Amino acid sequence: MTPDRQRQRVYRWEDRVVAPRDATQLPAAIVAGMVEAIWSELGLRHPPCVEPLPVQARRRLADGSRLCIRVSGTAPSWVVLHELAHALSSTAEGWSDGHGAIFVGLYAQLLTRYLRIPAHELMLSLKQAGIAVEQSARPVFLDPAAPWPDSL
Repeated sequence: MTPDRQRQRVYRWEDRVVAPRDATQLPAAIVAGMVEAIWSELGLRHPPCVEPLPVQARRRLADGSRLCIRVSGTAPSWVVLHELAHALSSTAEGWSDGHGAIFVGLYAQLLTRYLRIPAHELMLSLKQAGIAVEQSARPVFLDPAAPWPDSL
């Protein structure tokens, strides 16, 4: 796995651009239903499980992979979308794009679809932040011939 070179830039960008647009706090009990609903709406099967973060994870709101998303007691909806993008940009075998261009592309698609942040604003802000993005990103575990909407 290559170093996650964009991680800190993505976090700073989120703090400036995404977090101020969404103050919604979701109780952990609702997150599983949200993940399942979005996964199904995207035409995907076998969503990641949703579990609580360990109590010792005090500085983290959530984490995610293809197999599982873990959240603290409450999490902003944009954080859930961030973790869903990790689930879409990783495989069950453990490969992950980290915060790379595929992850950012999928995350931007989710933000546009579910938080209604205009795609052109996201792309401009990502460019200004020096963050690489694959605008036509699709889940890495899908067969390249499988149908996937051009834009979520």
